[in-house]
Amino acid sequence: MADIEEARKQFERIDANGDGFITAAEFKQALAEGGDWNVTETVAESLIKQRDLNGDKVLSFDEFWAYLNK
Repeated sequence: MADIEEARKQFERIDANGDGFITAAEFKQALAEGGDWNVTETVAESLIKQRDLNGDKVLSFDEFWAYLNK
């Protein structure tokens, strides 16, 4: 199980505009900044979709947390 405070920090780092949601574009950018992943927008959208529990095409912190604790 992930530490919730560390997860919150990671979420806030990825949520570049600070609106409380991670979009595919923000996820793609975070992966690229990590240096290990260079994904297309389509791949980033697919990754978000796999973890998006309510189908709104973005990740809330609760969805992010649920993913980390699978």
